[in-house]
Amino acid sequence: MVISSSRSARLARLGVAAATAVALLAVSSPAQAADGTIGVRETVCAESLFVRTEPLGAWMGTLYAGQTFLVKGPRSGGYVYGFAYGHVNRNGWVQDGWFC
Repeated sequence: MVISSSRSARLARLGVAAATAVALLAVSSPAQAADGTIGVRETVCAESLFVRTEPLGAWMGTLYAGQTFLVKGPRSGGYVYGFAYGHVNRNGWVQDGWFC
C-alpha cells in the first residue's frame, strides 16, 4: 500500500496528538476544589481564602490551605457563611467552591 506524503504527515500528527493526550492523562492532576456542605467542617484547598463580614464585605482575616471552616449557611452570591477556625476564629463569609 502506498501512502501519499500529505496523508503520511496527517497520520504522524494524529499519532503525536494521541501520544500527548495519553501523557497528559497520566500526569496526576491537583485536587479539585468543591462547594462547601452545610453542617460540615471543610478543609480549605485554596492557597488563601479571605474571611469577610458579608459577601463582598470587609476583610476580617485569611484562611490558608489546610485550615478549616465550618459551613453553616446560608449561601449568597457565591459566598457561604460559617465559622473560620485557626487564627481567624470567628464567624464570617468566604467565597464558596474552595474546599477539598
